[in-house]
Amino acid sequence: MRRPAPQVAGHGRLSAVVLAGAGLAVAVGGVLAVGGTDSGAPDGRVSAVRAAAGATVVDPGARQEAPALAGDDLDGQPVGLTDFRGQVVVLNVWGSWCGPCRAEADDLERLSRQTRDEGVRFVGINTRDRDRAAARSFVRAHGLSFPSLHDPTGELLLRFSPALLNPQAIPSTLVIDRRGRIAVGIGGPVTEEQLRPLLTRVVEEES
Repeated sequence: MRRPAPQVAGHGRLSAVVLAGAGLAVAVGGVLAVGGTDSGAPDGRVSAVRAAAGATVVDPGARQEAPALAGDDLDGQPVGLTDFRGQVVVLNVWGSWCGPCRAEADDLERLSRQTRDEGVRFVGINTRDRDRAAARSFVRAHGLSFPSLHDPTGELLLRFSPALLNPQAIPSTLVIDRRGRIAVGIGGPVTEEQLRPLLTRVVEEES
């Protein structure tokens, strides 16, 4: 079977390559090497990172600033990404109508609770749910403790580069570093096992 062509994230040089068909991510800029040598590690150790299929890991020197999203959450309370500057943010796009979103929700909530003391905050973008009641029911069903911006028309999603956040790919997850830049983009559902090592990499970076 022919594998999909690698995805590349970078500006003018090869910074991150994603082998989506194999579920592997390889970064040339020293950020991430899966199944190979991590050139950013002082001892040249091999990284044991299992990335989600379709994950893109961006070299720090090539990262784009995340849009300064702000709006109301599902309870009408104001939420903005700039409120979390200085922390690592996991931004998850979901809808109550989305089966894969239901499949990943419990893992995301568990990881949110586990990493809070590490300076990680989770934020959702609830999309295509015109009825907030359906979205709130989803939150209750999965015990989600993190806020979600209500984006019924998908307008917030269009503020991101489609190379990192495809508005048609629901669910999607981004990891935003402490400086407010997009470090990881994942199109499609993700498990705790897949997301945790990628998130740890960003948490351990110097700010």
